[in-house]
Amino acid sequence: MLDLFNRRGGCPCCEPAMASRRTVLKAGFGVLAGCAALPKGAFAASLPGVRRLNVQRAVSDDSFDGVYFRDGKYDRAALHKLDWVFRDLSQAEVTPMDPRLFDVLSAVADRLDANEAFTIMSGYRTPEHNAATARQTRAASTVSLHMSGMAADFRLQGRDGIGVARTAAQMQVGGVGYYRQGFVHLDCGPPRRW
Repeated sequence: MLDLFNRRGGCPCCEPAMASRRTVLKAGFGVLAGCAALPKGAFAASLPGVRRLNVQRAVSDDSFDGVYFRDGKYDRAALHKLDWVFRDLSQAEVTPMDPRLFDVLSAVADRLDANEAFTIMSGYRTPEHNAATARQTRAASTVSLHMSGMAADFRLQGRDGIGVARTAAQMQVGGVGYYRQGFVHLDCGPPRRW
């Protein structure tokens, strides 16, 4: 059985015992170097030629339900719409999200044969918002991949969060966390779980 629960609630990528700050920063700089690059390896080979995503934002009416990748490239207009849905609501700030995050979400939805929308609790976080969140709860990391546009916390409507997290962890496509509040964290960083 997969051990998805780190009782301390922190992100192992960001915890000093699990990975160094340098490792996390390298991952962030990698996004800057190849943000729009196609995913590599076996994961990339398993992705369909047309990729779609169905997301809605908690606490707002923002949503996206459509194709964001086709004909071997990401659709810029669709990515801009997704960036808006995943923006930091508390700071009213939009940033370009890493498209590989959308690939991870899309792949998990495909594996689950899910047509339901991902309800996004948190996408991009400004450093200020992330610092405030980290002061309020130990579950938030001070070097979170949310600040690089590489992570999302969500619920998948009508699905058990633990089951979603287990499926995503088995896929080994990025970081996976499950939180007691019933939401799942997915990111496009190195495969790990908590």
